[in-house]
Formats: sequence, C-alpha cells, structure tokens
Amino acid sequence: MSIFTYHLVKTSYLSALKAVLFPLRSVNTPGLIHAEIMTSMVLGSAIFVPSRLLGKEIAVFAQWEREEALEYFLENHPFGRILDKGWHTRLVFMRQWGNISGFKIDEEPMEMHLLNSPVVAITLARMKLWALPRFLYWGRPVEKLVRDHPETLLSSASIRLPRTISTFSIWTSQKAMTDMVHGHSAVPRPKRHIDAMKERNRKDFHFEFTTLRFKPLGEFGSWNGQNNIIPNLTSPVL
Repeated sequence: MSIFTYHLVKTSYLSALKAVLFPLRSVNTPGLIHAEIMTSMVLGSAIFVPSRLLGKEIAVFAQWEREEALEYFLENHPFGRILDKGWHTRLVFMRQWGNISGFKIDEEPMEMHLLNSPVVAITLARMKLWALPRFLYWGRPVEKLVRDHPETLLSSASIRLPRTISTFSIWTSQKAMTDMVHGHSAVPRPKRHIDAMKERNRKDFHFEFTTLRFKPLGEFGSWNGQNNIIPNLTSPVL
C-alpha cells in the first residue's frame, strides 16, 4: 500500500524557487509516485502579492510506493534533507471526490470508522485561467471559513503558478469537517462552502479538481513552533 505525505518547511528564497521551478520527478526519485511542490500561504489571502510569487515557505504533497522510500529520500536526497527540517504528516488514503492527474488513487475508498477521529483534507485544482476572478470571488470566503473554523487544527493554502492551487486542513474529527462541508457548523455564514460548490457545478472553475480525505498516521517535526498538532495518533508509522 502506498503512503502519502504532506510537508511544510521554511527555507531560503533560492532553495524554494529551485524546488518549484525544478520539481521532483518519479523517474529520478526512487519510490516516488508523484509530488506537487508549491509556495505555501495563508488561507483566504490575496494571490498576486510578492510573498506568493517568491516565498520561502513551501508545501509538498507527495505519494510514495512505500514508507522505506520516503525514509531514504529524507535522509539522502538534498531536497529531502531540506524537507526533513520542517514538519510533515504521513497519511493513508480514505476517499476521493473528483480526479487529478499524476497520483495513483485507489478507486475503492478505504472504509474507516473515524467519525470522532482527526482527519486531513487536501484539495488540488488546475485552474482555468479565465475563471480565476470568479474563483477568487467564491473561493476566498470558503478559505476563510476553513481558516477560522474552531475545529481546524492546522490549515494552509498553496500555489504553483500559473494554474495549480491547493488547500490543506487538519480537522479534530471527520464529523466536524463534514458538518462544515454541509453548512451545519455553528459559525457565521456556515453555508459558504455549499454556495461555492453550487457555483462550481453551474460553471466549473477548473479543468482538473479533486478533494482527498486521509487518516493521519504520524506527525514529524514542528511548524511555527508547534509540534504534536494532531492529537491521539496511535502509531507514527505504517
């Protein structure tokens, strides 16, 4: 069974730019299935600002054939050693909506009874550039909903120009996340997500889009001075 990872790290401008311009490839990274390397940013923030175009914070979402390949990469690859200085979580796939190229996603969802356990949600989209203004109008309120939600443990967005946009969030429980999705959260304007999905169904913003749900298996390192962000992890590895 493959393993997914999500990494956040602060590095130099040069290292970040090199990572985004010359991303990891499976052909020369043993055990890597696919990786998306992006500039990290705050959910709900403006897109076209200098910190997004050339930032020192990077996010990496990757799929590996096995955990041993990930361990070798973090210990021996120059970029892996940079990522190892940051924070990452190791994930097992649960469910997918939509589709995206590059990753090898199981068609059958993994059945897990995690109603009251932490879950990780990742969205990944390839934008239709002409739809970007409309996407920002509908999408930024949703990002702010996730960012400010009392049940999120960590949330961020990321971008790789010109087309790739992603979000990452850790939720205290699957129920809290699905309540947000369905507009049942006890927060101001709880139906922002539903409204945005209706608009997307009316006229899509993307030519590829997926939402992925994962069970977190382990957490490593720290982010912004925080560690042990995800509670009740019973096993750090597969």
